[in-house]
Amino acid sequence: MFENDEVILEAKHVTRRFAASGGRTLIANNDINLKMYKGKTLGLVGESGCGKSTFMRFLVSLDTPSDGQILYRGKDITKMKGEELRQNRQNIQMVFQDPSASFNPKMKIRDILCEPLMNFKRIKASEKDAAVKKLLHMVELPEEFADRYPHNMSGGQRQRVAIARALALEPEILIMDEATAALDVSVQKTIIELVSKLQKEQQITIGFICHDIALVQSVAHQVAVMYLGNLVEVIPGKDIAEKSVHPYTRALMGAIFDIHMDFSKPIESIESEAPSPLDVPDGCPFQNRCEHCMEVCRQERPSLMELKPGHSVACHLFTEKS
Repeated sequence: MFENDEVILEAKHVTRRFAASGGRTLIANNDINLKMYKGKTLGLVGESGCGKSTFMRFLVSLDTPSDGQILYRGKDITKMKGEELRQNRQNIQMVFQDPSASFNPKMKIRDILCEPLMNFKRIKASEKDAAVKKLLHMVELPEEFADRYPHNMSGGQRQRVAIARALALEPEILIMDEATAALDVSVQKTIIELVSKLQKEQQITIGFICHDIALVQSVAHQVAVMYLGNLVEVIPGKDIAEKSVHPYTRALMGAIFDIHMDFSKPIESIESEAPSPLDVPDGCPFQNRCEHCMEVCRQERPSLMELKPGHSVACHLFTEKS
């Protein structure tokens, strides 16, 4: 996709199955193939339950796929164990939707920020003050916040602390799982601007999970659209508004409410509801909600095929045309 950019992480045929009641199987990720590029943002979008967070959890070793490989600089992180796995955690860090859930409420901000540095022996106890000052400055928080507790801060301030802690170990990849979803729009904007600034300064690769496709479109260099555990389209972020072609992606784009939209046109909803993840139909997973559904869609699941460099789609409409 980015001809002159370095691939630092690649997922190959990643599948995750969960055993369910009645002997059934839930497939959260179905043969996912994605690349992440140095200094670029990969946006992952789709409805709740589509498998976005499941996939990103593999990257930070919070879960392991049932099949497939995830190669970070050529090494399969799904096979790492023990000290090798522990050391690799420095390279890929995560910011969660609710930072308070990952903070110890009895710890001051200085201790929260320095905990990863101390664990990996990056600093000595005597160097904590200097490290905290540097990290708070990086996320544009005043130095006196070092002696506060998380509950004495606003949601936006806590999220800045979470970003600072995640970047304390200077990771190459930062995963943001709905990291702005709980924030006010104005605060969300400042957080996004901060992350974009840090990305340019430090050449960080970002995996950005979000329900807001308009937000993803504005920040992601590459967007991957998921539906019921399947990748249905991968496209450059700048092209998604005008050049996306999968019926599901087009429906998501049509649902964006914008002050510049044409209010003379009716807002169209996607007909029907998504099937249960435990009862995904044979063939295309989007078939029961697609106005272009053909007989082949009910019989055969479409594979992701490249339309042009950087743009791939899984849809029989384009298989039929090729």
